[in-house]
Amino acid sequence: MTPFTIPVEEAEARWIRQRVEAWRPFPEPVGHGWEHGTNMAYMERLRARWLKGFDWPAAVTHMNRLPQLRVPLEGAPTLHCVHLRSSRADALPLLLAHGWPGSILEFDALYERLAEPEDPGAPAFHVVAPSLPGYAWSDAPPAPIGPRAVAGLYDRLMVALGYERYLYQGGDWGSVIGGWLGLDSPRLIGLHLNGYGLRAADMRPTNDAERQWLQWARTIRATETGYLQLQATKPQSLGFAMMDSPMGVAAWLAEKYCGWSDTKGGLVEPPFPLDTLLSTIMIYLTTQSFVTATWLYRGMFLEGGFTIPEGRRIEVPTGVAAFPRDLLAFPPRAMVERGYHVVHWTDMPRGGHFAALEEPELLLADLRAFASALA
Repeated sequence: MTPFTIPVEEAEARWIRQRVEAWRPFPEPVGHGWEHGTNMAYMERLRARWLKGFDWPAAVTHMNRLPQLRVPLEGAPTLHCVHLRSSRADALPLLLAHGWPGSILEFDALYERLAEPEDPGAPAFHVVAPSLPGYAWSDAPPAPIGPRAVAGLYDRLMVALGYERYLYQGGDWGSVIGGWLGLDSPRLIGLHLNGYGLRAADMRPTNDAERQWLQWARTIRATETGYLQLQATKPQSLGFAMMDSPMGVAAWLAEKYCGWSDTKGGLVEPPFPLDTLLSTIMIYLTTQSFVTATWLYRGMFLEGGFTIPEGRRIEVPTGVAAFPRDLLAFPPRAMVERGYHVVHWTDMPRGGHFAALEEPELLLADLRAFASALA
């Protein structure tokens, strides 16, 4: 294992700035807000901040306050991770798993509070937060791998760090990977999810509430998942455009952060600072990882999707933090329980897909409550 410090990548940052400076606006439909894709006025505001106020070296310094490692795994990509150990003797190992288009920055408001809670009665954790393979400072696999394979790598990572039993928290890809861990790893003792990832083989509705959720899910699939189909089938074609266009990457990611957050009914902007979004964009750009990050979608396609195998059920105690505006919003509890051993459920009053960024207090309180109930 090698201690790791995030580099500023000055030459890369200069190239990015030059490309952002050279960007030219183009037409959009009259009256367009966000319904046809990324909004031009928003991107011009983001670009102005990017060029005249955003401090990338300061953002890197902030992330480097956290202890980090690069951990080699035999026959597999070397994984980057935050590894923040608690001073508490009773601390539990906890794996935090981000998704796309995220990074370790998603949990920025939680790391220290998970490891050293302000309330001595609250549970404490040894926090491990890996970058997904092919994302940021984790090596890419030689060819696309899917979330089940990533689950195996994460399990090996925890063993390499000395943890034979651990808790898990994840949304987006993290919820899918967590489901596979629940099926495949004997070391997982608790699964906390803020997104509905793996689904039971039988999702036929049995009542009006389940039928309503299924109709909503079909609408989301038709209107919000074009990116998924592209990244799962032809990611390399997309890469030719994005790897040469910082503004293209920024628009592709910003549309998701604006559209999938709880923006009180309108696609305006996510409920966290613009600099946080810019830091996330710069992580993808300075590491040249946009295209290898999309490989996980192709890997899922090759693995066969995100359905729990017929006749299987995730028996690991599972906690659900159900945020109402999540792209992967949970169906009614009885439907979830077809695939999971649910022991904890919270219907959140607000929040969208990026729970740790949007509503860190709600997510933190729910994770602590789940962990306390397992003890």
